Parts: sequence; structure tokens; C-alpha cells
Amino acid sequence: MIETIEQYLERCRGLVEGAIEGNLPPSDAAPSVIHEAMRYAVLAGGKRIRPILAIAACEALGADATPLLRSFAALELIHTYSLVHDDLPALDNDDLRRGRKTTHVVFGEAIGILTGDALLTEAFSWLARPAGDVEPASQLRALLEVAQAVDSRGMIGGQVADLEAERALDGSAQRAELAARLDFIHRNKTGRLLTASVLLGGILAGASESSLELLSRYGRAVGLAFQIVDDLLDTEESAETLGKTAGKDVAQGKLTFPALYGLAEARREADRLLAEAVALADMIGGPGNYLAEIARYICHRRS
Repeated sequence: MIETIEQYLERCRGLVEGAIEGNLPPSDAAPSVIHEAMRYAVLAGGKRIRPILAIAACEALGADATPLLRSFAALELIHTYSLVHDDLPALDNDDLRRGRKTTHVVFGEAIGILTGDALLTEAFSWLARPAGDVEPASQLRALLEVAQAVDSRGMIGGQVADLEAERALDGSAQRAELAARLDFIHRNKTGRLLTASVLLGGILAGASESSLELLSRYGRAVGLAFQIVDDLLDTEESAETLGKTAGKDVAQGKLTFPALYGLAEARREADRLLAEAVALADMIGGPGNYLAEIARYICHRRS
């Protein structure tokens, strides 16, 4: 590889930032407060893992990601919308995100709600616009893949199940039932959008059905590993390192991998999923394939 993984991630972040900056409504567009809030929420930094996974999948298949960047950047709008709403008083009631005050703290709860709404809507506007020379049928398939990943049977369903499972460890549920609920929460709340990110890159790159199946399996492994690592970091790292409030899961009685299985077993499961993701990335092949390195980055990160 010509670039190290650090160089690759930094270059891709720059591409994503440029696409977001260039396509979001300007902050002075009326009504200015909502556009200021959208920019505040999205342009606050972040790892940009979801659009980077789309870029990496696209490039692993030998396609040029440049004309598809707006579509890939839409994933970051969706992810940020979910964070803005998660931080609201009715949900996690958090005042720190990406190292600074959360959107609703700065702009008020009503604008915080509307900012999330606006980001989600804007994302699908970007996904619906022509992208390079992609056939309309492929673009529609990609858009549907993302929509189903975040609907009431995807990310939203996972968020609802997460809320319902608070304090579940204090109840009388059997371990097998708790394990099934935990798997549903993680695979939907976090994993579905990460899997859709990889598939978005593959579909818009014109991947074969066999390649899409490998990308889907890779995405599921990475998606679950990502959330397990998040659970571990919440217990092991400080708010300063994370850029968000640490220890929330324990304080809120969340059903998490460390809470159910313990730290050591959670780490072993993340390592197992990492090995699975790396093996699948190697099967996908391609001369510019950073998917395995991205999986390692996700599992070894400290924030």
C-alpha cells in the first residue's frame, strides 16, 4: 500500500469534509438558525467512519469514489442526526459530543429536534440526486439499502430496544434472553448503518452479487465489533479522551457486552469479529483495499 492507514483515513476525512461543506446549505440561508445548527452538528469533527467505509468499499472494487462523494457524505448526515437526537433530554440527556457542547444545549431543545430532522431529510436528498454515471436502478437500490438500515426495523428499532432494555440486568430475564436482546440492539442500532455504508459503496461501484455478499458479511462483523468496542471504551476511557460523557452505560443501566459478559469476554468477542472482518476483506481483494486496516482501526481505537 502506498499510504499508511493513518494517511488513508486522513485523506478520506478531507474528502468527506469537503463534500459536506460544499453541499450543506450555507449558514446564512433563511432561516439561518437551522442551517447554523446543522453545520454546528456535522462540522464538529468526528471519525467519519461510515462514509470512509463507503469510499473504501468502492475503491476496493476498483471504482473511482470522487463522483460519488456526495452520496457517501450523506451517511455522515444520517449518523449525526442520530447523535443529535440521542443527546436530547428525552433520550440520553447529554451535554457533550465530539468534545464540545451538544446541539440542543447551544441552540435549544426545539432547534435540536429540528436539526436532526433536517439532517436526515438532507441526507436522502443527497442520496436521491444523480451520482456520476451510476444507473438509476443501482442508485435506487443503494438508496433503499440505506433507508431500510435506519427505519423502524433497523437503527430506530435498535434504539427503541435499547431504551426498553435499560435496567434489564436488574430484572428476572434469563441470560439467553438478555443475550438475544443485546444482539438485536447492537446489530440494529449501530451495525445496520455501518453495513449499509459498505454496501452503498459497493452498489454504486457496480459490484457483483458475490462481492456484495462479502461486503455485507464484512459490514455485519465490523458493525457489531464497533459497538462492542464502544461499550468497552465507555467503561475504560475518560470523557476527555472520548469527547463525550464517559460511564453513561453503567449510570443508565444499559444492556451492554461488558455488563452482560464482562470486560474480558467482550474484548475476546471484538477480537473474533475483527479476525472475521479481516478474512472477508482479504476475500474481497483489490489493489487499493483498505477494508482490513479500517477494521483493525475500529477495533483498536481509544475513542
